[in-house]
Amino acid sequence: MSLNRSDIENIARLARLSLKEEEVAGYVQTLGNILEMVGQLDRADTAGVDPMAHPLAGQTQRLRADEVTETDRHALYQENAPRVEGGYYIVPRVIE
Repeated sequence: MSLNRSDIENIARLARLSLKEEEVAGYVQTLGNILEMVGQLDRADTAGVDPMAHPLAGQTQRLRADEVTETDRHALYQENAPRVEGGYYIVPRVIE
């Protein structure tokens, strides 16, 4: 994919970035190279390649047990809230 000056200016505007005039040309080249590399990866033939869970054969991801390690502190946290009603935090209305 080829980028041009207006593409970079639009991306910068959407990202709320302020680019100097002399930086735009560099970004055209750099981002264009990145998109070309992604395009090459997209065109790679991956038919018959199984997805893998770990890059090294025979190894698996070590997972910890799924168990609760902290106590319920809901009541403790609500003690510091300015307004609580029925277990819910009451906040000022911001939309009329």
